[in-house]
Amino acid sequence: MRALPIAVVAAAAALTLTACDSGGSSSDSDGGKKASTASSAAASTACKIDQIGIQVGPANAAPAAGDTGNVPVTLTNKGAECTLQGFPTVKVQDGGAGTDVPEEKSATPPKLTLAASGTASFTITYVRGTAGDGKSLAATTLKIGLPGAATTQSFKWSYGPLAGKTGPNDPNASVSSFQPAGD
Repeated sequence: MRALPIAVVAAAAALTLTACDSGGSSSDSDGGKKASTASSAAASTACKIDQIGIQVGPANAAPAAGDTGNVPVTLTNKGAECTLQGFPTVKVQDGGAGTDVPEEKSATPPKLTLAASGTASFTITYVRGTAGDGKSLAATTLKIGLPGAATTQSFKWSYGPLAGKTGPNDPNASVSSFQPAGD
């Protein structure tokens, strides 16, 4: 009979000590400490564009004005393990002028950990414009960057003019978030 009261006292003591924990636990009730630690860790392990190989295409190009095309972009990590979160920055240019391609509105970007030699991808979806049309951008260059970085890599845009919604600086195009690629 004495064993039961001792067990109850021991359990109550354990619960009391757990409730008084000073933040050393791994629970989510740490008042935001994990979030700030995670964000600073993510910033220090974010993928850098000079350590990423980028392959544009092959594309499912839009054959005629008004048609939709898709340009897949594959990224290969050439450095140590790193993370990708958010959307790539994508800009299309016609010699000097250019415009940013907006993020896909329905996408919720996952956080991807890219192992050494690991791959990820994203897709640029666009509507082909009419050459010489005041609403279309006669794009010749594609610039790709990673989230939070100012540096980009440039590639030839060979998929025809981009249709604009209201003009050449409002492209009828979008870029998806990063997605896992490969096995």
